[in-house]
Amino acid sequence: MFHSQDPRKMLKNQDWPISIEMQFLGGLGDGKERPTGNMCSPGTHVVYNGKLSEEHCINSTSKTYHGDQWVTAELIVHGDSVIQHVINGDTVLQYSKPQIGGSVVNGHDPKEKIDGKLLNNGFIALQSEGQPVQFRTVKLLDLSQKTRSGDRSIN
Repeated sequence: MFHSQDPRKMLKNQDWPISIEMQFLGGLGDGKERPTGNMCSPGTHVVYNGKLSEEHCINSTSKTYHGDQWVTAELIVHGDSVIQHVINGDTVLQYSKPQIGGSVVNGHDPKEKIDGKLLNNGFIALQSEGQPVQFRTVKLLDLSQKTRSGDRSIN
């Protein structure tokens, strides 16, 4: 999850941080396609193919990765502008204008969910929803032109 809500502003019973998610999935061994690098949006929307998408998840064009293997995932985020999901060197999803909206977040403080507010920074959250995941390396590169003095948010 990125552009994620400050965890100190989440309520005890809130199910997800308001955020954008780059979803990592592996094949289930059942012969069905299951792309990785999808976008899910708890409490948010994005502009996809030129239109505001209110879908909770948008599938990437990634292939399905079966079994135990390393997959390189890159997330390129230019604030509230263009966002790209890259899997093993291929851009598999691109969208823009991440913003607060939608209902796929429950138990939140209404003061924190200002629908339509563009998200251009926030926290990063690594999580697993019941299946194992291993991260061999996590690297962060600040892509902003200028870093405001004292601002440690990821843009």
